[in-house]
Amino acid sequence: MQNPYEKYKEQSVMTMTGGDMINLLFETAVKRLNEGLKFLEQKDFESSNIAFQKAQSIFTHLDVTLDDKYEISKNLSALYEFFNYKIVQANMKKDPQPVEEILPLIGELQESFQQADKQARIMRSQVS
Repeated sequence: MQNPYEKYKEQSVMTMTGGDMINLLFETAVKRLNEGLKFLEQKDFESSNIAFQKAQSIFTHLDVTLDDKYEISKNLSALYEFFNYKIVQANMKKDPQPVEEILPLIGELQESFQQADKQARIMRSQVS
């Protein structure tokens, strides 16, 4: 039997809009990167590695789910690959600098997606 909280979380994810899902993925990636940095500072390299790999998985997922028929997909793919490259560099060198460098970029990209989602919702509401 599934615990009620887990069932609620699963139901919440299943009913999210695409914009909500992308926002959640970005929030989770940033959370994992910050955890990785904290563990790196504490010299807990195993936990840092796990946190960084979870963030990488998110950017890989975002990359492979892009629709190639849109020109912007190529640019987003390059950004996601860049983020993963920097995460790998931080992880391998045990150096926070590469992740600290990309966190503001990730925040800006997340904000852009939020604005686009807001615009799309406004346009949909005007059509209906």
